[in-house]
Amino acid sequence: MPTSLDHDLYQKNKKILDFIEDATSHADEIQKNVLAEILSHNANVEYLQRHGLNGHIDSETFKKLLPIISYEDIKDDINRIANGDTSPILTSNPISNFLTSSGTSGGERKLMPATEEELGRRYFLYSLLMPILSQFVPDLEKGKGMYLMFIKNESKTPGGIKASPVLTNYYKSSHFLNRPYDPYTNFTSPNEAVLCLDSYQSMYSQLLCGLCQNNEVLRVGAVFASGLIRAIHFLEKNWSLLCNDIRTGTLNLLITDTSVREAVMKILKPDENLANFIEFECSKNSWQGIITRLWPNTKYIDVIVTGSMSQYIPTLEYYGNELPLVCIMYASSECYFGVNLNPLCKPCQVSYTLIPTMCYYEFLPISRSNDPLNEKEKQELVDLVDVKLGQEYELVVTTYAGLYRYKVGDVLKVTGFKNKAPQFSFVCRKNVVLSIESDKTDEVELQNAMKNAMAHLVPFDADVLEYTSFADTKTIPGHYVLYWELNLKGSKVIPPCVFEDCCLTIEESFNSVYRQSRVSDKSIGPLEIKIVEKGTFDKFMDYSITVGASINQYKTPRCVKVGPLVELLESRVVAKYFSPKCPKWVPGHKEWNNGN
Repeated sequence: MPTSLDHDLYQKNKKILDFIEDATSHADEIQKNVLAEILSHNANVEYLQRHGLNGHIDSETFKKLLPIISYEDIKDDINRIANGDTSPILTSNPISNFLTSSGTSGGERKLMPATEEELGRRYFLYSLLMPILSQFVPDLEKGKGMYLMFIKNESKTPGGIKASPVLTNYYKSSHFLNRPYDPYTNFTSPNEAVLCLDSYQSMYSQLLCGLCQNNEVLRVGAVFASGLIRAIHFLEKNWSLLCNDIRTGTLNLLITDTSVREAVMKILKPDENLANFIEFECSKNSWQGIITRLWPNTKYIDVIVTGSMSQYIPTLEYYGNELPLVCIMYASSECYFGVNLNPLCKPCQVSYTLIPTMCYYEFLPISRSNDPLNEKEKQELVDLVDVKLGQEYELVVTTYAGLYRYKVGDVLKVTGFKNKAPQFSFVCRKNVVLSIESDKTDEVELQNAMKNAMAHLVPFDADVLEYTSFADTKTIPGHYVLYWELNLKGSKVIPPCVFEDCCLTIEESFNSVYRQSRVSDKSIGPLEIKIVEKGTFDKFMDYSITVGASINQYKTPRCVKVGPLVELLESRVVAKYFSPKCPKWVPGHKEWNNGN
């Protein structure tokens, strides 16, 4: 029998879905209004005055006068604000926070300006997610979400402005901490555990609370797939301690944070049967399906598995008993962008519908195919409603918080349309590459090559748990190095020739410039795979966090440079293999470029 609460939830969901329908149906006029609103509100800021906009709010003048920029172009302005200059440099509203980029997405840590008004807009996007999901997965309001959420230390700029990763900012905001009761934001983790800066105590407490409420859990999630897998590895190491806490109703003394202890003890009660159940499941030789075994009512796993995270799909399917892997939101430190309107699709089919009210979007056409764009096409940015199906673009945004025609660095591909709003798949981060000489191997090529190579490991019941790469230019000629941490599920010994075949397969999967460099120019040496000890990439992540990476935003970088990370990897190498011969290459484009 439906209750008044059911009716209220239905009406709330309908209002959100109606908003999405309306926004995508009027994308063009909304985009024009968004740009006009941003420019009129910020008409007197120094940056716009510097470029001679003089109060114009039309897109034609804006595009004529404002350059396309990257972070380096506004770094001096950002530093002035960070150092305490309160004049209206980028935006008329005061900068309330800086949101730091992940530090592992293609480069340095950047400070993205944020205002209170802009933060409210970001948080609004969260309200779209569950009404979308409720269309596909019923009764989510009748249980809880076990989401592993972590914060990082905030820092302050010399001018006193707080700087933190975007999710730390969200979890510490009143929007999250003082949220009114909502069945969709009913999580197993108490706020105190989320706000604990000690990652061990936070992870332990959140898993313990999730296990205590295991039958209420309807969805399991983390930000990135790698984060959820790290939690499962943590559970593998600590399940006996967690069972002891549940059996006795007492919290391990390793949890020393007083507020965390008090919050957890409100949930933790002695439960011999639950402890025995968890012990029975975790003691089994196989952890296949462990998520559905420990949390039997789970309907889906909520994690990002697009881009470089796609390599974790087989592992998550193994632990999750092939539960749906849901990627629901597309966002960055610069701005929040869009949502996946078909959340139960396969990971390879994930497309995000960009919400026209979030910012003003432009798209820079790029070509990675044999059908290059002409010079005019390369330079001309197109509006949201003018993108072409199948074309790849670099995302450029103008935000309410003071970024104007800013290149985000994401490459997106148009996959379809929701009314007049395009839908995009995430292709890769731009310029995350391996390069020895003229060759440039991007993240997509590397991921595809890895996928092809791992096929050689299947007969041996093994796969690659984690990997990164390194352009070793100390050797002459330089060569690509891949560091692999293996996941050996069986007892079969993998002979050296298999790894050599993996090397060659990777090389044959790379672009023609690379293969020409190997075969004809001899400017690149044979590719090398280095096998590292188990647990290496956990130490890799631990080190990255100690030097500033966010545990929420952490992604294993697909390419590392010289320095401590390479030294760490090298210290744990247990075997090395080289490509046994040159990959196939047929002359072609080099001659065309020479006019032959």
